[in-house]
Amino acid sequence: MINGYLEVHVYSGTIANPVSDAVVTILKNNEALFTATTNEDGKTERFTLPTVSKKYSLEEQYQTRPYETYDVLVTAIGLNDTKVEGVQIFENVTSYQDIYLTSIDDGKKTVTEEIPPNSLWENQEEEMKTIEGSGIAPIVLKAVVIPQDIVVHDGTPSDTNAPNYTVSFVDYIKNVASSEIYSTWPKETIKANVLAIISFTLNRIYTEWYRSRGYDFTITSTTSYDQKYTRNGTIFKPISDIVEEIFTNYIRKGIRMEPLLAQYKDETTSPNTLSQWGSKELGDKGYDALQILRYYYGGDINIYEAEVTENYPYSFSTTLKEGDCSLDVYILQNSLNYIHGSYPGIPLISSPSGYFDEQTTTSVRAFQKVFSLSETGQVNFATWYKISYILTATQNLTNSVYS
Repeated sequence: MINGYLEVHVYSGTIANPVSDAVVTILKNNEALFTATTNEDGKTERFTLPTVSKKYSLEEQYQTRPYETYDVLVTAIGLNDTKVEGVQIFENVTSYQDIYLTSIDDGKKTVTEEIPPNSLWENQEEEMKTIEGSGIAPIVLKAVVIPQDIVVHDGTPSDTNAPNYTVSFVDYIKNVASSEIYSTWPKETIKANVLAIISFTLNRIYTEWYRSRGYDFTITSTTSYDQKYTRNGTIFKPISDIVEEIFTNYIRKGIRMEPLLAQYKDETTSPNTLSQWGSKELGDKGYDALQILRYYYGGDINIYEAEVTENYPYSFSTTLKEGDCSLDVYILQNSLNYIHGSYPGIPLISSPSGYFDEQTTTSVRAFQKVFSLSETGQVNFATWYKISYILTATQNLTNSVYS
């Protein structure tokens, strides 16, 4: 049997408030297949679900949808029930589905959210316009900044009724990549597409494209202007892992200082536009990410790393591991202890001292498991910034409760 996998993560309002003992039911055609409860960190066990062969995601000519879909219903005491329809499962890929429950206001209700098809399968996107701002953009910021959060306008720029969502920059990139490409593709292909998505987003931030025109958002979810963002969309582990590794990297062209407004589309004959299916074919041939990007955007592009990460309380300096002793280790230990208040599955470090001992390794591994990172027990770039982000989220939650 061909299977894929699903983990469901349940929160109340924000990622800083995981919901334990929520009842999660996996449905197919309104029939319950599995039921489980979330643990103290708001996570379910990993479900094994039948799906279709990944071969349908590897060749453009297939007319069979390359993933199976399921619905997920979550119920919890004191919160509205939430049903997410259309969760996507690929062969041998772990899908992460975050579900945010809302507070009961005027009687308990069921909130229903629908995940639209992956854009490569849907193939009904509006024709991408010559994107406003795709020429030489005015430089507004002094440096390329990786923000903690961005504001996504879920509609066209002129649609004043469309909602704005504040989203973690990293989660936004994961969401767009999971909506635009297939997680079964070669790693270097995924990496090339992720770099294009990051660069496009950073160009909007660097030039303050929308805010300088009086809008109160960073970017839109509309593909005729920007990139496809799917509210509460399914995230896939192969994509998530790559984004965690490279989210501060971006593309620049020649001597230009701004991140490249890297356009891409599933099929294209336009110059300087990455073809998603074409990039998959190059990955199959052994091209690395930079070679794929240069194939489409020109030989004068290079990959750079942003110098500034905005609103993170501490900057990454070096990988931390057992046996190290430093101020960074002391900051790490106290950060994990603070996060323990929201995530009790991450054990307390009894005596933070700045020495990276076995107890710290255990706590780091637990954090990595909760947040779907490689469980190495060492604090690399991805783990440090995830800790920093969760620390900020839990501090903001505490401040809002007591303010």
